[in-house]
Amino acid sequence: MSAAPVPPRPSLPKLRAAAKGCRACDLWKRGTQTVFGEGPADADVMFVGEQPGNDEDLAGRPFVGPAGRILAQALEQAGIDRRRTYITNAVKHFKWEPRGKRRIHAKPNSAEIAACRPRLDAELALVHPRALVCLGATAAQALLGRSFKVTRQRGTFVESPLAPLVTATVHPSSILREPDPDARRAAMKEFIRDLTAVSRRLKGKR
Repeated sequence: MSAAPVPPRPSLPKLRAAAKGCRACDLWKRGTQTVFGEGPADADVMFVGEQPGNDEDLAGRPFVGPAGRILAQALEQAGIDRRRTYITNAVKHFKWEPRGKRRIHAKPNSAEIAACRPRLDAELALVHPRALVCLGATAAQALLGRSFKVTRQRGTFVESPLAPLVTATVHPSSILREPDPDARRAAMKEFIRDLTAVSRRLKGKR
């Protein structure tokens, strides 16, 4: 595996075009297409998830499936304008395993994450968000270090050169995996709480 090349004088359109033909790791062989980030180049908040899911792989857009709907609901309730967010993933291809006729998510490994890292770094540099929010352990450890534990440190703001405000929370797909409606409601409440903290910081509140 090799690191994904970044075009000279990069822009988001140039990065998106280059990513379409990416062969830096073997995930392109199984994914339908590259799923690049989406949002304005001057976004206030950048969300980084793990990788596209089945719906995202088919649509070619990030966070358009069930987890994306959870994120959209939470953003609205937290007071974050979705139109002012840039949403992407640490890995740009869907890694999956067959289970009958279904394609089931498989966690990307460190080499696959490293192969995509140059483009993720380029997205961060171009968007230069006021706040960076890692969604889930894979994104958090890719950007904040392997010692970062979302279960213990979620919702806390950490010092980082990546953005003025940097934090991590759970991936919205984890809410969907909760075993019953009460657990899902509680998990959603905590997720909204974490995003509300970001919204308050952006507005200069504590």
